[in-house]
Amino acid sequence: MELRQLRYFVNAAEQLSFSDAAKLLNIAQSTLSQQVRQLEDELGVQLFERNSHAISLTEAGAELLPFARRTLHEADSCVARIHDLDQLLAGTLNIGVTYSFSPILTETLMEFMKKYPRVKLNIYYKPMVELMAMLEARAVDFVLAFRPSESMPVIESHMLFDNHLAVIVKESHPLAGLDSVSLADIGKFNLALPSKGLQARNAFDTYLAAHPAPLNIRIELNEVNILLELIKRSNLVTILAEATVYNQTGVKAIPLTPEANEMEGCVHMLKNCYRKHSAIEFIHMLRESNAVRARVRDWFR
Repeated sequence: MELRQLRYFVNAAEQLSFSDAAKLLNIAQSTLSQQVRQLEDELGVQLFERNSHAISLTEAGAELLPFARRTLHEADSCVARIHDLDQLLAGTLNIGVTYSFSPILTETLMEFMKKYPRVKLNIYYKPMVELMAMLEARAVDFVLAFRPSESMPVIESHMLFDNHLAVIVKESHPLAGLDSVSLADIGKFNLALPSKGLQARNAFDTYLAAHPAPLNIRIELNEVNILLELIKRSNLVTILAEATVYNQTGVKAIPLTPEANEMEGCVHMLKNCYRKHSAIEFIHMLRESNAVRARVRDWFR
């Protein structure tokens, strides 16, 4: 049994098409079919049901699939370990980031690229749910997001900083001069909120459940940069994590009263999984960055 055969089998099982799997692997369909057939002959079982239009896994194929995936992952991890040792910090680092983390990431990105020019960075900005799915699928090496409300068995979370929800307005807004703002205060203005499903919105909805109040929500967006532009250009009010406006000009973050629950900014990684040297170094640099060391509570001063 060869790793190549297992890789061909897994791709065919995921695509449920020999032709699509062959295109994905950039090989001839006949080559893929032959290798899968040799694997079946060696195992003495049929792995796929075949007809002129499609393929499907047999019971034996479905049983083999998770073991094949695990074997390929272990093989890839072995290669990654040797590659790191041989090339030091060369290679590729895949980072998942929620929109709220964008402002605190820039400093570390610039420093890391300058210090390690041989490492290619792939940054994925998506909602937390999508990023966690990517992490479980090993499509990213780690995720920067607030701690989820429910624990995830295969993921471990390490806190970077504590954070709170805040009222965000432009610097000339009538609320900007207050030391703290209540729901009654913001109820006098139109709101522009992050879309449901984003972490700041989830946290705010939980806050509202404990402190019910009538609010006039005029617009919801899933793009934080556009949301902040709306705030800068109008008297709209939004609710975001304090970290979202770190180093932002033209806006002010004001604490909610009563104080909203903490939102812990975390690094999320798979448990019992090999850590790339580049990932370890990037996280270390992020922890030492001015954005993280300042801590959220200092940002209100």
